[in-house]
Amino acid sequence: MAVGKTSAREHLAQNRLSLGANTKEVAKTTHWSLRRDADAIAWLVLDRAGESTNTLSEAVMAELETLLDTIETMQAKGLVIRSGKAGGFIAGADIRDFSGVSETDAVEARMTRAHEIVDRLAALPMPTVAVVHGHCLGGGLELALACRFRIAVEGAVFGFPEVLLGLHPGLGGTFRLPALIAPVEAMKMMLTGKSVHTGKAKALGLVDAVIEERHVGNAVKAAIGGKLKRPRRSAGLSGFSLFRGIAARKMRSMAAKRAPQEHYPAPHRLIDLWEQHGGGEKEVMQKEEIRSFARLLTGETAQNLIHVFFLREALKAGGKGKSGIAHVHVVGAGTMGGDIASWCAARGLRVTLTDLDEKALAAAIGRAGKLFDKRLYSKIDRRDAFDRLIPDFAGDGVRQADLVIEAVAEKAEVKRKVFKAVAPLMKKGALLATNTSSIPLSELRTAVPFPERLLGLHFFNPVARMELVEVVAHDKVSDAAQARLAAFCGSIDRLPAPVKSSPGFLINRILTPYITEAFLMLDEGVRKETIDQAAVSFGMPMGPIELADRVGLDICLEVARTMKSGLDTPLPDVPGWLETMVAEGRTGRKVGRGLYEYDRNGEPRKSGQRLAPHPAMTDRLVLPMLNTCVTCLREGVVGDEKTLEGAMIFATGFAPFRGGPLRYARARGFAEIIAVLERLQEKYGDRFAPDPHWVKLPVT
Repeated sequence: MAVGKTSAREHLAQNRLSLGANTKEVAKTTHWSLRRDADAIAWLVLDRAGESTNTLSEAVMAELETLLDTIETMQAKGLVIRSGKAGGFIAGADIRDFSGVSETDAVEARMTRAHEIVDRLAALPMPTVAVVHGHCLGGGLELALACRFRIAVEGAVFGFPEVLLGLHPGLGGTFRLPALIAPVEAMKMMLTGKSVHTGKAKALGLVDAVIEERHVGNAVKAAIGGKLKRPRRSAGLSGFSLFRGIAARKMRSMAAKRAPQEHYPAPHRLIDLWEQHGGGEKEVMQKEEIRSFARLLTGETAQNLIHVFFLREALKAGGKGKSGIAHVHVVGAGTMGGDIASWCAARGLRVTLTDLDEKALAAAIGRAGKLFDKRLYSKIDRRDAFDRLIPDFAGDGVRQADLVIEAVAEKAEVKRKVFKAVAPLMKKGALLATNTSSIPLSELRTAVPFPERLLGLHFFNPVARMELVEVVAHDKVSDAAQARLAAFCGSIDRLPAPVKSSPGFLINRILTPYITEAFLMLDEGVRKETIDQAAVSFGMPMGPIELADRVGLDICLEVARTMKSGLDTPLPDVPGWLETMVAEGRTGRKVGRGLYEYDRNGEPRKSGQRLAPHPAMTDRLVLPMLNTCVTCLREGVVGDEKTLEGAMIFATGFAPFRGGPLRYARARGFAEIIAVLERLQEKYGDRFAPDPHWVKLPVT
């Protein structure tokens, strides 16, 4: 549960939404209601029918246009726009309206009409006030920007996440936000997609007041009565094209590092818009915004990222429900165990963390402090998170815990020893989960008297950044336990992916041929920097060599051994040098030495001298992953393509702009993928043999 959401909900639980006192209904549509209060103030409330969240669909905008006819003639002293939903203001446009669109002219026409409606709101002769609680994102923020005043209820969150969908703001945000706050700050919000909370929003000048819900009525009266004034802001240097040119060059340089233009055009189009038209007429900027937005929306990148959005929603839906888990006990305070514990504490759960090594516990608490400083937005929240995270040297927390998570060394005998120790101490009905990366649960369940409550709960490193968690089932586990653990993932803002227990489960099963092929290339004399560049050029967040170091070479070794012994699939032998490096303690980024050496910030020291990778090298790395995806579908390791695609994107960062591994394969053509695999098989061996299930997959 996000901190901002928690704060908003706490306010709204204690204070009902203020929607005007002694109001009388003036008009009502399917999604909007218009009322007039005793002070002649109009209250326009959006409560989208049949939806848990307000979004701006075409129907919502059409109804707003109709209601503006009434508002323009009702002689109100002012207009207040609110959400009728406790969860927030407006989450943005209805993404369902964006999926599958291909005609740029049609999009331009739709957006032009939407702009006309928002312009009418902005032109109303009366004072207009947007009262915002919870989330105010994308089109919702653009609607709020069209109002004269913005009043935020404590805990509100503002942002333009369109860039995450391969877009930029399209309903006036590109010119209204830079006109309201410092243009460089406005561009930063739009280019990064990061949200700002109430304190930052007030400091930026995005909102005029931050209040508690019970003070909404008085704040509205102050705004409409002229007692809530915003200081005038000059455009400053941004009005000069020379300044915008200098700033734009810097922005392009930063954007290129995070989002190469050939893969993610939206940030670069936004910078072009601001540089070329930011100091000119609003009408020109508006027209160019619409044109640019329409071209982006109908492009391949945006449509693939919209597909990814729905993959995320599907995974998120699997985490709904009540888990009944309030206390988590974590055994093992290493990198994974400590970070799992601190993440759970940050999300509101009571956590006890135990380890035989007191130094490991101390280090875990130190890392937790850094996480809380970065992710929590007030001293009170950080203090409360520390209060919930309890170092437990004796391990007594296991007796009260609703969920026990084991995160010790990746060795079956070590994990079974932990299970035999904790299982007799656990309370009735509590769940036991292992964070094993690859060990089949059939090898572990014999160590507990209640296999129906033992599951895999596989987090990925780094825990605070990787959204996906594999919920691993075996043939003795209960459906109720699986549902509870999936709901637990949802309660800590993680995406549960249900998978079947088998060597490597899903993600490591797919990544193993990717990483081992890179190891073979190393043995062939290819530079590690060149190998990594081949993957990064494809769109992966990092190459397989750096990934192996980040995962930990010791973990890679154990996973490779497990996969080699447990699968019929042809896999190369484990390299002798990998065993030597692990034995010498050179296990990767966590110790500062692995296949790369690492600086004090944990960044790999890479040679600037590297050969450009040959395109065939990329296929040699990527196609085995795609082939293994198909194998996992055939074997039932994962139940459906959506879960597979979402898991690969949110656990490995698989090139989001490509929409997922199988979406990429379809775009390229299954026949071509099979043909290339056959050529690689002929050259390098049977590990590249195409899976027979390729021909059974639907091609569209």
